Amino acid sequence: MVRFGGGNHSAGRCVKTIFLPCVLAAVAAALPAAAQTEWQAIEEVRPYSISGRTGAELYESIGAQGPKAGVTGRVIAHTTFKLTWTRKYEPQGNACVIVTNRPKLIITYTLPKPSAALPPAVKSSWEGFISGVAAHERVHGETIKEMVKEIETMSVGLTVADDPDCKKIRVELTRRLGEISARQRQRGRDFDKVEMGDGGNIHQLILKLVNGP
Repeated sequence: MVRFGGGNHSAGRCVKTIFLPCVLAAVAAALPAAAQTEWQAIEEVRPYSISGRTGAELYESIGAQGPKAGVTGRVIAHTTFKLTWTRKYEPQGNACVIVTNRPKLIITYTLPKPSAALPPAVKSSWEGFISGVAAHERVHGETIKEMVKEIETMSVGLTVADDPDCKKIRVELTRRLGEISARQRQRGRDFDKVEMGDGGNIHQLILKLVNGP
Protein backbone atom coordinates (compact mmCIF):
# COMPACT_ATOMS: atom_id res chain seq x y z
CA MET A 1 0.00 0.00 0.00
CA VAL A 2 1.36 3.38 -1.01
CA ARG A 3 0.53 6.37 1.13
CA PHE A 4 0.02 9.74 -0.53
CA GLY A 5 2.52 12.47 0.27
CA GLY A 6 0.76 15.81 -0.02
CA GLY A 7 2.12 19.25 -0.83
CA ASN A 8 3.00 21.29 -3.91
CA HIS A 9 5.63 19.85 -6.23
CA SER A 10 7.58 21.30 -9.13
CA ALA A 11 10.50 20.30 -11.29
CA GLY A 12 13.65 19.68 -9.29
CA ARG A 13 11.86 19.36 -5.94
CA CYS A 14 11.84 16.08 -4.04
CA VAL A 15 8.45 14.50 -3.46
CA LYS A 16 8.18 13.31 0.13
CA THR A 17 6.13 10.17 0.56
CA ILE A 18 5.07 7.97 3.45
CA PHE A 19 4.23 4.35 2.86
CA LEU A 20 2.38 1.72 4.79
CA PRO A 21 2.38 -2.08 4.38
CA CYS A 22 -0.30 -3.87 2.47
CA VAL A 23 -3.72 -3.90 4.14
CA LEU A 24 -4.66 -7.45 4.94
CA ALA A 25 -7.61 -9.26 6.50
CA ALA A 26 -8.32 -12.97 6.40
CA VAL A 27 -9.90 -16.04 7.81
CA ALA A 28 -7.34 -18.77 7.21
CA ALA A 29 -6.78 -22.51 7.07
CA ALA A 30 -5.91 -24.95 4.23
CA LEU A 31 -6.69 -27.31 1.34
CA PRO A 32 -6.57 -31.11 1.02
CA ALA A 33 -3.37 -32.44 -0.51
CA ALA A 34 -5.18 -34.00 -3.48
CA ALA A 35 -6.66 -30.66 -4.49
CA GLN A 36 -3.71 -28.37 -3.87
CA THR A 37 -3.32 -27.54 -7.56
CA GLU A 38 -7.03 -26.99 -8.23
CA TRP A 39 -7.81 -23.67 -6.59
CA GLN A 40 -7.20 -20.33 -8.25
CA ALA A 41 -7.23 -16.93 -6.63
CA ILE A 42 -9.79 -14.46 -7.96
CA GLU A 43 -8.00 -11.18 -8.70
CA GLU A 44 -9.90 -7.98 -9.39
CA VAL A 45 -9.03 -4.33 -9.93
CA ARG A 46 -11.17 -1.70 -8.24
CA PRO A 47 -10.46 1.73 -9.78
CA TYR A 48 -11.22 5.04 -8.11
CA SER A 49 -11.68 8.22 -10.10
CA ILE A 50 -9.17 11.08 -10.16
CA SER A 51 -8.91 14.23 -12.29
CA GLY A 52 -6.22 16.48 -13.68
CA ARG A 53 -4.51 17.57 -16.89
CA THR A 54 -0.91 17.36 -15.66
CA GLY A 55 1.05 14.83 -13.65
CA ALA A 56 1.12 17.14 -10.65
CA GLU A 57 -2.65 17.67 -10.82
CA LEU A 58 -3.27 13.92 -11.05
CA TYR A 59 -1.08 13.33 -8.02
CA GLU A 60 -2.86 16.03 -6.04
CA SER A 61 -6.19 14.43 -6.97
CA ILE A 62 -4.92 11.09 -5.67
CA GLY A 63 -4.23 12.84 -2.37
CA ALA A 64 -7.84 14.02 -2.22
CA GLN A 65 -9.60 10.93 -3.60
CA GLY A 66 -7.38 7.98 -2.69
CA PRO A 67 -8.55 5.23 -0.35
CA LYS A 68 -8.38 6.14 3.31
CA ALA A 69 -5.75 4.54 5.53
CA GLY A 70 -5.92 5.00 9.26
CA VAL A 71 -7.68 8.04 10.72
CA THR A 72 -6.37 10.83 8.51
CA GLY A 73 -4.21 9.36 5.76
CA ARG A 74 -4.94 8.40 2.18
CA VAL A 75 -3.11 6.00 -0.10
CA ILE A 76 -2.26 5.91 -3.78
CA ALA A 77 -3.07 2.21 -4.10
CA HIS A 78 -3.54 -0.80 -1.90
CA THR A 79 -4.08 -4.55 -1.99
CA THR A 80 -6.66 -6.25 0.18
CA PHE A 81 -7.92 -9.80 0.28
CA LYS A 82 -10.73 -11.96 1.58
CA LEU A 83 -9.85 -15.55 2.41
CA THR A 84 -12.42 -18.08 3.55
CA TRP A 85 -12.27 -21.83 3.93
CA THR A 86 -14.43 -24.92 3.82
CA ARG A 87 -12.86 -27.00 6.54
CA LYS A 88 -13.56 -30.46 7.95
CA TYR A 89 -12.17 -31.86 11.18
CA GLU A 90 -12.36 -35.63 11.61
CA PRO A 91 -11.85 -37.63 14.82
CA GLN A 92 -9.55 -40.59 14.20
CA GLY A 93 -9.29 -42.77 17.24
CA ASN A 94 -8.45 -40.47 20.11
CA ALA A 95 -6.94 -37.81 17.81
CA CYS A 96 -8.36 -35.12 15.50
CA VAL A 97 -7.22 -34.57 11.92
CA ILE A 98 -7.94 -31.82 9.38
CA VAL A 99 -9.07 -33.78 6.33
CA THR A 100 -10.54 -31.00 4.17
CA ASN A 101 -9.56 -27.37 3.74
CA ARG A 102 -10.76 -25.67 0.55
CA PRO A 103 -9.85 -22.00 0.14
CA LYS A 104 -11.66 -19.19 -1.60
CA LEU A 105 -9.27 -16.27 -2.08
CA ILE A 106 -10.32 -12.92 -3.54
CA ILE A 107 -7.56 -10.34 -4.00
CA THR A 108 -8.57 -6.75 -4.75
CA TYR A 109 -6.19 -4.14 -6.12
CA THR A 110 -7.45 -0.57 -5.63
CA LEU A 111 -5.81 1.77 -8.14
CA PRO A 112 -6.38 5.34 -9.38
CA LYS A 113 -7.87 5.99 -12.82
CA PRO A 114 -8.21 9.36 -14.59
CA SER A 115 -11.83 10.24 -15.25
CA ALA A 116 -11.12 11.95 -18.60
CA ALA A 117 -8.77 11.58 -21.54
CA LEU A 118 -5.29 12.99 -20.95
CA PRO A 119 -3.07 15.03 -23.27
CA PRO A 120 -0.70 12.68 -25.15
CA ALA A 121 2.45 13.56 -23.19
CA VAL A 122 0.65 13.31 -19.85
CA LYS A 123 -0.98 10.03 -20.91
CA SER A 124 2.43 8.52 -21.61
CA SER A 125 3.74 9.69 -18.25
CA TRP A 126 0.64 8.40 -16.46
CA GLU A 127 0.83 4.98 -18.11
CA GLY A 128 4.40 4.57 -16.91
CA PHE A 129 3.40 5.56 -13.40
CA ILE A 130 0.30 3.40 -13.06
CA SER A 131 1.93 0.32 -14.61
CA GLY A 132 4.73 0.56 -12.03
CA VAL A 133 2.30 1.04 -9.14
CA ALA A 134 0.15 -1.87 -10.34
CA ALA A 135 3.23 -4.11 -10.61
CA HIS A 136 4.14 -3.21 -7.05
CA GLU A 137 0.69 -4.16 -5.78
CA ARG A 138 0.81 -7.44 -7.73
CA VAL A 139 3.87 -8.42 -5.72
CA HIS A 140 1.77 -8.03 -2.58
CA GLY A 141 -0.84 -10.23 -4.27
CA GLU A 142 1.76 -12.91 -4.92
CA THR A 143 2.86 -12.92 -1.28
CA ILE A 144 -0.77 -13.42 -0.28
CA LYS A 145 -1.08 -16.43 -2.59
CA GLU A 146 2.19 -17.82 -1.27
CA MET A 147 0.88 -17.44 2.27
CA VAL A 148 -2.20 -19.49 1.39
CA LYS A 149 -0.01 -22.22 -0.10
CA GLU A 150 2.14 -22.26 3.03
CA ILE A 151 -1.00 -22.64 5.13
CA GLU A 152 -2.06 -25.56 2.94
CA THR A 153 1.25 -27.33 3.39
CA MET A 154 1.16 -26.81 7.14
CA SER A 155 -2.43 -27.71 7.86
CA VAL A 156 -3.50 -30.50 5.52
CA GLY A 157 -3.34 -33.63 7.62
CA LEU A 158 -2.57 -31.67 10.80
CA THR A 159 -3.17 -34.06 13.69
CA VAL A 160 -3.54 -33.39 17.39
CA ALA A 161 -3.50 -36.33 19.78
CA ASP A 162 -5.89 -36.76 22.71
CA ASP A 163 -8.46 -34.52 21.04
CA PRO A 164 -11.55 -36.61 20.18
CA ASP A 165 -13.80 -33.52 20.34
CA CYS A 166 -11.57 -31.58 17.90
CA LYS A 167 -11.09 -28.63 20.24
CA LYS A 168 -7.34 -28.61 20.84
CA ILE A 169 -6.63 -28.72 17.11
CA ARG A 170 -8.46 -25.43 16.58
CA VAL A 171 -6.23 -23.72 19.13
CA GLU A 172 -3.10 -25.21 17.54
CA LEU A 173 -4.23 -24.21 14.04
CA THR A 174 -4.91 -20.64 15.14
CA ARG A 175 -1.43 -20.40 16.68
CA ARG A 176 0.26 -21.60 13.51
CA LEU A 177 -1.84 -19.35 11.31
CA GLY A 178 -0.80 -16.36 13.38
CA GLU A 179 2.86 -17.15 12.81
CA ILE A 180 2.41 -17.53 9.04
CA SER A 181 0.37 -14.34 8.79
CA ALA A 182 3.00 -12.39 10.75
CA ARG A 183 5.72 -13.55 8.36
CA GLN A 184 3.64 -12.49 5.38
CA ARG A 185 3.05 -9.03 6.80
CA GLN A 186 6.74 -8.63 7.53
CA ARG A 187 7.56 -9.56 3.93
CA GLY A 188 5.24 -6.80 2.80
CA ARG A 189 6.87 -4.26 5.10
CA ASP A 190 10.35 -5.25 3.95
CA PHE A 191 9.33 -4.97 0.29
CA ASP A 192 7.74 -1.57 0.82
CA LYS A 193 10.79 -0.30 2.66
CA VAL A 194 12.94 -0.98 -0.40
CA GLU A 195 10.43 0.09 -3.06
CA MET A 196 9.08 3.17 -1.35
CA GLY A 197 12.05 4.70 0.39
CA ASP A 198 13.89 7.73 -0.99
CA GLY A 199 15.27 6.71 -4.37
CA GLY A 200 13.20 3.52 -4.47
CA ASN A 201 11.21 2.36 -7.48
CA ILE A 202 7.85 3.83 -6.42
CA HIS A 203 9.46 7.04 -5.22
CA GLN A 204 11.07 7.46 -8.64
CA LEU A 205 7.75 6.83 -10.38
CA ILE A 206 6.12 9.57 -8.34
CA LEU A 207 8.91 12.02 -9.10
CA LYS A 208 8.62 11.35 -12.84
CA LEU A 209 4.85 11.83 -12.76
CA VAL A 210 4.80 15.00 -10.68
CA ASN A 211 7.78 16.67 -12.35
CA GLY A 212 6.76 15.65 -15.85
CA PRO A 213 4.19 17.20 -18.22
